[in-house]
Amino acid sequence: MTVADDVTLNVAPDEAASLRRIVWSSVIGTAVEWYDFLIYGTATALVFNKVFFAAGNPTLATIAAFGTYAVGFLARPLGAAIFGHYGDRVGRKAMLAITIMVMGIGTFLIGLLPTYQQIGIAAPLLLIALRFLQGIGLGGEWGGAVLMVVENCPTHRRGLLGSVVQIGNPIGNLAAIGMFALVASLPESDFMAYGWRIPFLVSILLVGVGLYIRLNMEETAAFRQVQAKKEVASLPLVEIFRHHRRPFFTAVGLKISEIAYASIGGVFVMSYATANLGLSRTVVLNGAFAASLVALFAIPLFGWLSDLVGRKTMFYASCLFSALFAFPLFWLLNTRDPTIVICTIVVAITFGQMVGFGIGAPWYSELFSARLRYSGASLGFQVGAALSGGLTPLIAASLMAWSGGATWPVSLLLIACAAITATATTFAPEMANKELT
Repeated sequence: MTVADDVTLNVAPDEAASLRRIVWSSVIGTAVEWYDFLIYGTATALVFNKVFFAAGNPTLATIAAFGTYAVGFLARPLGAAIFGHYGDRVGRKAMLAITIMVMGIGTFLIGLLPTYQQIGIAAPLLLIALRFLQGIGLGGEWGGAVLMVVENCPTHRRGLLGSVVQIGNPIGNLAAIGMFALVASLPESDFMAYGWRIPFLVSILLVGVGLYIRLNMEETAAFRQVQAKKEVASLPLVEIFRHHRRPFFTAVGLKISEIAYASIGGVFVMSYATANLGLSRTVVLNGAFAASLVALFAIPLFGWLSDLVGRKTMFYASCLFSALFAFPLFWLLNTRDPTIVICTIVVAITFGQMVGFGIGAPWYSELFSARLRYSGASLGFQVGAALSGGLTPLIAASLMAWSGGATWPVSLLLIACAAITATATTFAPEMANKELT
């Protein structure tokens, strides 16, 4: 029995059909958004330090490239604030259509950018501007996509269905890695000259598909009820910071460890394995590909388990793993054995990232009432992502430069992030099988 079939249990047939459309429409649209956002991460680790920054010091070029990667994360809270505001005032559907266009335009234009050798300092400045635009789009998109499902699904399936939206991430990542694997097979000179641009340019076609799907979605019943009762918040963010600070900061803390592992295991490791360990691009791309393939099944499994044993239990387990695996992560990578490296990446991302990533989608949403849910869930998610996800590769590269190439400071960073999320989990209310407010 597939997830699509399982989610319809205990739901009337017409409601089940509608629910399936909502779930898979959200997944497909989210996959397009994540494809656009994640091809940048792959290109950062493999290409951007060579084509958009001055040659000379490879370490400084890598740090600068990860700096532009961080810009996308730092822009995400702004996107969450803007689109969250209008998502709570105008509706979820309209914001989803706008955000996918914003993301698509930014991604397509990156594929057209001249290199540092062609236009000098203007190249990295334009790259930063377009990465910022990507961050705005994703920052506004995530909350709306999740709420389209969470606000329409049965209470006892909210962990499962809310997590299913998140498989758009590994689907998008698989597409991004697959595109880069194809172009990486080109001769090095061709790959650096034009091959890396192809995944960015192809994205415009995917955006067209995603936009069509989102224009045919229906507004959530929860938001329609808020409108009918004339309870639409005039300034959602003001209300959150005035009366709902605890759930907001709880959501931020819940995101810290998961996104740190995503950034280290999915982005920084690519640079570390190729530049420091001398491994081929193919090995790390295969590791990321395998991790995304496993995530397609792991995410809904973790969501289903959270409906059975609770959100808090699953988060505690992931935090414990994240702390215990922080040092073995690099010990295993340093073996330089391709099989061990691939398995290490899969394990790190599956249990360090995907538990919190899948379950966090419904849990962040459950912390806020319908009239503030888009702003609260989105901003909490994106602020946590900016603080940890955007800065972690940059901090990790800087720590390794400071320590003379040692990885122990990076491991300590992962342990600290796990401790923060475990603390937030303690303060978060258990919401499994409880009605939304």
